[in-house]
Amino acid sequence: MKKLNRILSLSAAAALALSLTACSGGPSGTADTPAGGSSNTPAAGETYKVAVIKQMDHASLDEIANAITARLDAIAEENGITIEYEVTSGQGDQTVLRQLSDQAIADGVDAIIPIATTAAQVAAVSAEESKTPVIFAAISYPETVELTGMDYVTGTSDALDTNQILDMMFTQNPDIGSVGLLYSLSEPNSEVPIADAKAYLDAKGVAYTEATANTNDEVIAAASSLIADGVDAVFTPTDNIIMAAELAIYEDFIAAGIPHYTGADSFVTAGCFATCGVNYTDLGTYTADMALEILQGGAVPTFHVMDGGIITVNKETAQKLSIDPSVFSSLAGQVVEVDTAA
Repeated sequence: MKKLNRILSLSAAAALALSLTACSGGPSGTADTPAGGSSNTPAAGETYKVAVIKQMDHASLDEIANAITARLDAIAEENGITIEYEVTSGQGDQTVLRQLSDQAIADGVDAIIPIATTAAQVAAVSAEESKTPVIFAAISYPETVELTGMDYVTGTSDALDTNQILDMMFTQNPDIGSVGLLYSLSEPNSEVPIADAKAYLDAKGVAYTEATANTNDEVIAAASSLIADGVDAVFTPTDNIIMAAELAIYEDFIAAGIPHYTGADSFVTAGCFATCGVNYTDLGTYTADMALEILQGGAVPTFHVMDGGIITVNKETAQKLSIDPSVFSSLAGQVVEVDTAA
């Protein structure tokens, strides 16, 4: 038995060179067994090729990719098969993502696992003719971004319960008078939760200030504007643009005494204050299990919404903000405290 694990992070320039040489073209769940999983057992000696394509490089997507490849390695070891995979990054560039997806199809991969919305949308287009299975990871609202209704596309959703996160915010500080909404207009994952947040705050009669950004520099400027406006707390959904810049803004929010609530635990390990959502290691593991089921000839199932509900708090940030994480104990069965990743 052998395993070939090739990890490749492509810059836009490298991906362009690649295209020139080779292109012609709510609900619940666990991470242990795919929903609707079959009893198919991989035949010993089989070889599968998988392309794992990240939309960009940041902690959330890296955590998912690492969980996917770890599970693929474990599957290969457990079943005496070979799973060859490449992990690539589109660096947030749709043209590069298309080049990577087209190259995967040209290379004859057995499945593509795109991580995040734009990567999944592009992979679905690239695989339309070949019907190569596309098993996406971390698409918050697949219906909204038109990733349903295709018999070769499925995956895992990290849909947010926005109200629960805002409940956390007001449990910690019932006297909040103004909330900052920090997100990217180019991030599809943010559309629904931001609308939900506005509805929630409107119902409470609480003011909110929107600050949007599409680049790291714009994120830093947007965060500074919310601080200058004197908001009492900030909410960001599972937004890849903001996540990529979190390490550059979290200390500014702490210095201003503003807790930053977000949609993923990987934000919290990057310095953000707290979240209540999906564990991305579990999501990556589940996605890999779905991929194997499909590779073994199983039917392509409906996308699976991962179970959330775990409150995660950055204990260093909490200490600096003088907030006791136990304030959230009444809202969840489990409150996990983490450190800022080095």
